[in-house]
Amino acid sequence: MVEAEDLQSLKTIALLGGSRGPIRLSSQSLGKELEISPQTASRRLIALERQQFIARSMKPDGQYVAVTREGEQALKREYADYVRIFNPERRQHLLTGAVISGLGEGRYYMSIPHYKEQFGGCLGFEPFPGTLNIRLDPASTEVRKHLDHAAWIEVPGFTANERTFGGARVLPCRIGGHRCAIVEPSRTHYPDDIIEVIAGCELRKALNLNDNDTIEVEITHD
Repeated sequence: MVEAEDLQSLKTIALLGGSRGPIRLSSQSLGKELEISPQTASRRLIALERQQFIARSMKPDGQYVAVTREGEQALKREYADYVRIFNPERRQHLLTGAVISGLGEGRYYMSIPHYKEQFGGCLGFEPFPGTLNIRLDPASTEVRKHLDHAAWIEVPGFTANERTFGGARVLPCRIGGHRCAIVEPSRTHYPDDIIEVIAGCELRKALNLNDNDTIEVEITHD
């Protein structure tokens, strides 16, 4: 868990422009922004660097500091918490979790022509052959349990080449501006805290996502 004082320092660095690239920042100037001593500011910078939330480099004109991917993820988690506190209505339509690697089954099933046709017909986009797997945080897992009354779209099973393929249901959503859908096979083996998302593009590349990145899924129909 990130210490409150470290998070405050990280947020200040980001507000000063550190989330867009390296900025020149001394312990004295950070201390002035935070109203703390330069010595305390120096310790904060060391702590943030140790947690890999910032990267520091020295140049002839001074110290440069930039917020790393890990630092951005820490700030995004904090933002998601504030959304839940101050916008409870939106909270009912927002799931937050971490990107994880799947078992590769999504790529296989999303490559089957009949599945692609059915999903495309009900969602309005042809799904990319693969799914984005997300492990929900505890609060979102509870929200997920109450989505059974949302506007799920049923996709019936079918038989092809003497093999039976099970049905599924999909729930329209949006991630980072991309139209998506949570997909639940009728024979799922995933626990309640894991969801699979399909989209018309490869979301990992489109959104530059890596495992453990925090991500928000906004339900667009309920």
